[in-house]
Amino acid sequence: MFSSPTPNDILSPHGGTLPVIGSDVTLLETLARGAGAIASYAAVGVILMIIGFYVIDWATPGKLSEIIRTERNPNATLLATSALAAVGLIVAASIWSSGGRLAEGLAGTAVFGLVGIVVQTVAMLLFDRIVGISVRDLIKESELQPGARLLAVTHVAIGLITAVAVI
Repeated sequence: MFSSPTPNDILSPHGGTLPVIGSDVTLLETLARGAGAIASYAAVGVILMIIGFYVIDWATPGKLSEIIRTERNPNATLLATSALAAVGLIVAASIWSSGGRLAEGLAGTAVFGLVGIVVQTVAMLLFDRIVGISVRDLIKESELQPGARLLAVTHVAIGLITAVAVI
């Protein structure tokens, strides 16, 4: 896997170490590459979170951002935030498992993030059909409901399971 860093190594923001100072690569080049990797992963992560939000929006009745912003619905807010936290877990695990291989890491992050979003949405719809916890009914309630808590934990659990599978 990874070798232990020496005092002259620079830890990479995406796993492993960067070249030793004094090699053919300058410190500025090393920092620029690291910053580029961080920006790339952040961009993929933000895109996945936006996609995740809109998929949850699609799976819930009404416009989710409107329900959260104007109605201040705690159930809608909890479902959306738990889904985004789960996507964040998947993105973090994908970055961790990339081993410093930027192109593979970005592709894996995108694919695994999308898989996690799909699995979360399917689980939410299954809970609606099989378990009888209706997202439509939860969104209509103005007080935080136990069903929203259950679905929120399910989102985070699915994100964690997907994240560990990535690692």
